[in-house]
Amino acid sequence: MSERQTLMHRMVAALERIAPSSAPPDNWIDAPAYRWNASRAAAIEGVGATSFEQLVGIDEHKQAVRDNLERFSKGFAAHDMLLWGARGTGKSALIAAAVADIQKEQPGKLTLVEVDHTAIDAMPALFAELAGIDRAFVLLIDDLGFGRGGTDQILRLRSALEGGVSPRPSNIRIAVTSNRRAIVQRSHSEQDSPLNPRDDRDDALALADRFGLSLGFHPYDRTTYLAIVESYLAPLGISYSEEDAMAWSIARGALSGRAAHQFAVECAGRAGEQLN
Repeated sequence: MSERQTLMHRMVAALERIAPSSAPPDNWIDAPAYRWNASRAAAIEGVGATSFEQLVGIDEHKQAVRDNLERFSKGFAAHDMLLWGARGTGKSALIAAAVADIQKEQPGKLTLVEVDHTAIDAMPALFAELAGIDRAFVLLIDDLGFGRGGTDQILRLRSALEGGVSPRPSNIRIAVTSNRRAIVQRSHSEQDSPLNPRDDRDDALALADRFGLSLGFHPYDRTTYLAIVESYLAPLGISYSEEDAMAWSIARGALSGRAAHQFAVECAGRAGEQLN
């Protein structure tokens, strides 16, 4: 090797250390679910811990979400989805459980991709990466909420839903969960602000209107809450006190599926059992 060639090899090696070659493209074929953070996708081997049958008290919501996702998995027309309302009522659990249930019947056809909040601006790049892949992708943005002044992100997500100048690939649908119908924070001091907060609310409501399927989740009543507890503990043969279950929910300030699951975990742990 000549001195010139040696010098060139050293220069190339130095440049690769400074700017290493790009990572190989993400593998969007093998896993049932992924987490995406705008730069890389991490494969998830299992979708959700709660089975579709175990979701109690939201039968109409379950049917609507599953029907929509099943149509999508078969290549038929389907809606983007907004699941909004009270915390701990099973919004994100329903999306994951419905996807997992459909995957049992149609392995490899439907894929869940959890999109980090900070990656919304990069979603067009994700669309381009997923276009042409023979799978249906549900992009889940979980627990979304915009503070006042978050107009830029609202507009970018609206653009993603509408497709912008470049149409969104037909194998992608978006699911968003939020604890607020308007997806925007509100303050008691709004009327005292020199800025008009209505602009932010209007932008957020305009975003909500882009979802063809919008489902509201409301706090459970006592009967539903206890039925959820029962659905977790009855298969294990574990008995419990309804008074203790209610005291648990009161301490957490909510009659919710999350509180019911936490109470069931406590009971199972005391009984020396495992609970998902």
